[in-house]
Amino acid sequence: MKPGNSAEARTATLAEIAREAGVSAPTVSKVLNGRADVAPATRTRVEELLRGHGYRRRGGEAGRSPLIDLVFHELESAWAMEVIRGVENVARDEGLSVVLSESAGRLTPGRTWADQVAARRPHGVILVLSGLDEAGRALLTSRSVPFVVMDPAGDPGDDVPSIGATNWQGGLAATRHLIELGHTRIGAITGPSRMMCSRARIDGYRAALETAGLPVAPELIRPGTFHHESGHRAGLDLLRLPDRPTAVFAGNDLQALGLYEAARELGLRVPEDLSVVGFDDLPVARWVGPPLTTVRQPLTEMAEAAAKLVLELGRQERPAAGTRMELATRLVVRSSTAAPPRVTGPAPGTGGGRGRSNPEG
Repeated sequence: MKPGNSAEARTATLAEIAREAGVSAPTVSKVLNGRADVAPATRTRVEELLRGHGYRRRGGEAGRSPLIDLVFHELESAWAMEVIRGVENVARDEGLSVVLSESAGRLTPGRTWADQVAARRPHGVILVLSGLDEAGRALLTSRSVPFVVMDPAGDPGDDVPSIGATNWQGGLAATRHLIELGHTRIGAITGPSRMMCSRARIDGYRAALETAGLPVAPELIRPGTFHHESGHRAGLDLLRLPDRPTAVFAGNDLQALGLYEAARELGLRVPEDLSVVGFDDLPVARWVGPPLTTVRQPLTEMAEAAAKLVLELGRQERPAAGTRMELATRLVVRSSTAAPPRVTGPAPGTGGGRGRSNPEG
């Protein structure tokens, strides 16, 4: 039986749900209102029955807190600041505030977080490089809290609205730029393999090499974590190879800056001895010396699109299922890329360094 418009129909439905769940009507009310003092197993059982009866909490936007929840898997870089700025732009225009959460590196927030969100009932939830497990999705859906995943770590599924970027095309454009400059030995520093954006970028890199008839050399690909430290570590590994790359595509700008540091330590100049391309186009890419050639990912615009989408879902202005948006990336050429050195020698630390030949002979 589905609830009717009268108070009697609603009470009868809650009483029926309580009987089926083997709990009291006040317990069902606690679940509906997002109260934390309900055992997890009981809450799950009640929520399944609520969904089965088609029960939807009433009140619409009037019953929501003037908030947007913004959830990061980790919150520690300039990348996150660009996303926050985009969500804040939309929230400010709508008279809403933004609540920041971090899932401590986990790609799925825990049940405690989901309970807290359900209790405060925001206008919407935006998850960045994260996702929701089935229990979390069910809980937010039962509270009519819309959610959107931005730059999903994995395949979010057809029924989860998401905002992404053309990562594959960006990896292709970055590598093709280096090939057009004349580089044939091009290294890559990836992001975490568990993240879909990282896999797409390195797939674009491979596609560019294969299209140009160049081999994809496994020894020139190093795993990373999207952090400066991993770019430095992977950069040292690549640049110490006996036949080192003359160019490297880094999975993001932070790793590119780590690669800059590795090149300096080994006495290599950018771009005279080593060309570098990053990904994201963070503000620091313009300030570093030399300014970094990179693939611009429209982070602020992606965040604005995610915030607008989650508010539209809350107002039921569009269906959630099948909503997938990808914003275009584009190559921004600056001073960190150039034609490769014409004459090379041993790798740094192996007997002479690798770089441009002395024109004086």
